[in-house]
Amino acid sequence: MPPDTWLNKINWSEDGLIPVIAQEAESGKVLMFAWMNREALKLTAERREAIYWSRSRKKLWHKGEESGHTQKVKEIYLDCDEDVLLLIVEQAGGIACHTGRYSCFFQKLEGHEWIVVAPVIKNPEEIYHNE
Repeated sequence: MPPDTWLNKINWSEDGLIPVIAQEAESGKVLMFAWMNREALKLTAERREAIYWSRSRKKLWHKGEESGHTQKVKEIYLDCDEDVLLLIVEQAGGIACHTGRYSCFFQKLEGHEWIVVAPVIKNPEEIYHNE
C-alpha cells in the first residue's frame, strides 16, 4: 500500500481543505483554528511541526516561521465524520496568536458584547518585523 493512502480517508472540502483545531498538550486548552490541504497535513505528519494552509495568502504556512512560536505536534486526530482534525501540540513561547496572546480565542461574549479576556503577552510589532 502506498504510504500516502491515509490522506484519502479524509473528507476534504470542495476546495481541498480540512479545518484544524490546535490544542495544547499540557493544559488541554484550545489555542487556535486553521486550515490544511493535503500537502500541509502530509508535511505536518512527517516533520511533527504544524504546517497550515493560509487561505488569505494562498500558500503553505509553517506555524512560527516568522515569530518562532512553532507548534510541535504530539498527536493528530481525525473526527468521526472524517472532516475535522485535532492537533495536540506543544506551543513554543506560550504564544499561539498573531496578536501576541496565548490563544486566538480571547474575546468572550458577555451579554451582547465581546469582551477581551486575555492580555497581550508580547507586542506583535516585536514578534513580526515585516508587517
